[in-house]
Amino acid sequence: MSKVKWSSLGLSVIIVIALIVWMATGEVKEASTDAPAEPETAQHALTRVEVTTLNAQVYEPGLLLQGQLEPWSSVMLSARVAGTVESIAAELGDSVKTGDVLLTLSEDGRGAGVQRWQARVKKLEADLAAVQRLGSRNLASQSEALGVESDLAAARAELESAQLEVSHLRPRAPFEGVINRKEVETGSLVQVGSPLYELVRTDRLKAKGQVPQQSAAQVAPGQKVRVRPLDGDALDGVVTFVASAANPETRSFAVEISVENPDQKRIAGGSANLRVALPDVQATFISPAYLSLGDDGRPGVKYVDDQNQVVFRTVTLLSVSTEGAWVTGLPDETRLITRGGGFVKEGERVEPVDASEERG
Repeated sequence: MSKVKWSSLGLSVIIVIALIVWMATGEVKEASTDAPAEPETAQHALTRVEVTTLNAQVYEPGLLLQGQLEPWSSVMLSARVAGTVESIAAELGDSVKTGDVLLTLSEDGRGAGVQRWQARVKKLEADLAAVQRLGSRNLASQSEALGVESDLAAARAELESAQLEVSHLRPRAPFEGVINRKEVETGSLVQVGSPLYELVRTDRLKAKGQVPQQSAAQVAPGQKVRVRPLDGDALDGVVTFVASAANPETRSFAVEISVENPDQKRIAGGSANLRVALPDVQATFISPAYLSLGDDGRPGVKYVDDQNQVVFRTVTLLSVSTEGAWVTGLPDETRLITRGGGFVKEGERVEPVDASEERG
């Protein structure tokens, strides 16, 4: 019995001593309700994107307008005196120079009228000289001299009018041009105001268009213009006039352009595309396929910067065609993302791969 008690007491002493040693060594572990932390995973591989390096270039932007071509000068010549057409000197399509006679009207006694007034003027000039001589000797009054002077002035006015009528019997071209319409024939009876010829100048043309109010500040006289009629052959022009006030109905500003037409192409009266040259800018040419819309709805592109991070940059479109788009707002050298842009977001680091190497 005593032996059993001693054995139990010894076992208890051994357990107590083991607990003291365990606690002294600090290896006390507490139960945790939290799940053990997962080991750190290896860093994800960078997304590969294909890039093409684009360089900005000097670009001449242009403002595109729709215009109408007109002759530089156009006039309908009308009869200034009544008469019968005695002879025709210019036919349809003829080129005439300034001062060329176009036709001759019947005189109808106008020449005799000129001679009559010439004689009247000579007589009054002699009468005035005589009165002035008599007046110097107090043999004629001053009122007599004034009366003769008045008659002489009236006669000279009538003579000038008669001579002017005679000159109107042979209408002349007011400027160099081409006969575009002919309204009379030999024997035609014309009255004052009857149309005779339409004369146009086409070695230079006038293009007219309308500039939207938001672009009016960009256009000024002296700017170069590329004029492209419907036949496709471009002509050179210069802005000569920009309206100071907008059309109240269209809110646009009228513009006129002088267009050189040395070959006298038959394009007057037709429509044309007008490209007004604006000041040069640094711009980048890209494919429209790489344009996308930002959160604000404005167009932009994704590219990779020097730290291989994705950047979305809003751009300004200067011109867009099926071949490509000229834009501003990009760095002078841009590594444009041409493949894989839809899988990366702005600020993400990527692994850029040159497009030429990737496809080579």
